[in-house]
Amino acid sequence: MSDMLANLSLGLSVAFTATNILYAFVGCLLGTLIGVLPGLGPVPTIAMLLPITYGLEPVSALIMLAGIYYGAQYGGSTTAILVNLPGEAGSVVTVIDGHQMARRGRAGPALAAAGIGSFIAGSFATLVIAAFAVPLTAVAFMFGPAEYFSLMVLGLIGAVVLASGSLLKAIAMIVLGLLLGMIGTDINSGVARYAFDIPELTDGIDFVAIAMGVFGFGEIIANLGRPSEQRDIVATKVTGLMPTRDDFRRMAPAILRGTLMGSVLGILPGGGALLSSFASYTLEKKTRLRPGELPFGQGNIRGVAAPESANNAGSQTSFIPLLTLGIPSNAVMALMVGAMTIHNIQPGPEVMNSNPELFWGLIASMWIGNAMLIVLNLPLIGIWVKLLTVPYQWLFPAIVLFCSLGVYTTNNNVFDIWMVGVFGLVGYLFHKLDVEPAPLILGFILGPMMEEYLRRALLLSRGDWSVLVTRPISAGLLTAAAILLLVVLLPSVRKKREEAFVEEG
Repeated sequence: MSDMLANLSLGLSVAFTATNILYAFVGCLLGTLIGVLPGLGPVPTIAMLLPITYGLEPVSALIMLAGIYYGAQYGGSTTAILVNLPGEAGSVVTVIDGHQMARRGRAGPALAAAGIGSFIAGSFATLVIAAFAVPLTAVAFMFGPAEYFSLMVLGLIGAVVLASGSLLKAIAMIVLGLLLGMIGTDINSGVARYAFDIPELTDGIDFVAIAMGVFGFGEIIANLGRPSEQRDIVATKVTGLMPTRDDFRRMAPAILRGTLMGSVLGILPGGGALLSSFASYTLEKKTRLRPGELPFGQGNIRGVAAPESANNAGSQTSFIPLLTLGIPSNAVMALMVGAMTIHNIQPGPEVMNSNPELFWGLIASMWIGNAMLIVLNLPLIGIWVKLLTVPYQWLFPAIVLFCSLGVYTTNNNVFDIWMVGVFGLVGYLFHKLDVEPAPLILGFILGPMMEEYLRRALLLSRGDWSVLVTRPISAGLLTAAAILLLVVLLPSVRKKREEAFVEEG
């Protein structure tokens, strides 16, 4: 404990210099402003702003990049809630209840719930990193390819449970997501597959293109198909910008559950932080609704607070594998590795010993960054909500323009804009068929990772499939997935589930 306090005080002494506070503030501000634009999640935002950190001291550069990261993530949840556009994968779940709250004129409380949940989760995750960075490294080492594969199978089964409506449609969405994820170059042989001789498809389909198309353009086409008075952007009458006492009472346990789940799952390299937002939403749907509480999918504030908390906690504890093992656990961490290498820092176990000021300064700056987001964004909620009073005929061309810009700047490729158009039509079709697209996104993201870990596990075991059930952690995860699937498929549970979703619809 004394070591942890000594380390944290060292970190705070580094982070609390006027220069580093200024860089954290600039990072959070730029991240939020660019992250609010539809289609620009943390990855393209950091990629665009990375060059401005080249001339800085290493500690200042990483503190500023961390600020950009949190700011962009918060910006992603803002667009998810206000205009039904998830800026990044973690915001896909926030869309479900967040946008419904906005449509009921409660955009302010939804944004506040996201901000407060993120701050509490971020503060807790900072303490987790400080306390457990060293021992948790040992836990991460216990996970081999077989365990990762089994964890992702459990994640996909969880997505089936999470999806509203028909089980068959949810499974179909996951399978479609897995198939779309297989487009591109085969990892082992280097052969292009399902690319139909289109050079741009050899690298696979970009996540932003699918998310923008299915959620953004699909929604816009569906809206334009309705009479102008029925266009579903949001109720122009916005009531109360801050959550009520009842909201806080409901949010508090949800934030706590989301924070704990995100902190644990974020440590696992390979998409743990992403899984955490889906997993925490699934958990919330399993907890009993209180009297007077809206069903999930209709604007329940817990459906915003829990996944946002989990996402933020997970994205911060995902620094642990990077700083302790040198393993980037997601695309943002991969960019962080690039930034560290530019500044002649080799990420890995040595950073803690050879450069303690950088290691603990970065951790302390996470708390400062989260506090700044609250200070910056809670007063801005009124301004973001004002966006919703813009008439739809002005708003939708702007959304289309920003989506196209966001998609184009990711790879500087016009082909991606065409892909967004195609997936926009697919999203419209989903709208007409009343299909929930969130499981498709999860299948698309986890598919290539599952394939890679499965192949690695089979290579190590020389093609012996029993490796998945002979390793205890892997066997435990697969058993949990099988039990979950059986429970959902039981006739009595399925009937109740369908009745619940009919009531929600």
